[in-house]
Amino acid sequence: MIKRIAIGGDHAGFSFKEKLIEKLSIDGFDVKDFGPYTEASVDYPDHVHPLCDAIEKCEFDLGILICGSGNGVAITANKHQGIRAALCWNEDLAALARQHNNANVLAIPARFVEYQLAEKIVMTFLNSGFEGGRHQVRVDKISCK
Repeated sequence: MIKRIAIGGDHAGFSFKEKLIEKLSIDGFDVKDFGPYTEASVDYPDHVHPLCDAIEKCEFDLGILICGSGNGVAITANKHQGIRAALCWNEDLAALARQHNNANVLAIPARFVEYQLAEKIVMTFLNSGFEGGRHQVRVDKISCK
């Protein structure tokens, strides 16, 4: 069961992150904020790398990253061998990312979706499970190790 969530991003995702932390905490998730902690401009890798390190160490079940386009945080997260970050802008993509790709980090483009949709994307991501089977074979081929 998914309970431990790591969340972070950059200044463009700050307001979404703050609202999502509140929502997820109310829903019973254990949420850790990896920053940023204000709307001041930041370099997203400074927040993404620690979040991904924690997920790779199994300190958290899944991660959520939010920046303006979602691209920067997703690209940075996917530099980690144990991370499969998916950029999602609708609920179908979020479900498929978990079901078919066993994504463990969700990247949301805050400048391209409304908050209410972002919340639905997050809940879909958290409530979808990996289907395994033929998808596991493909996921096993992702790593460059």
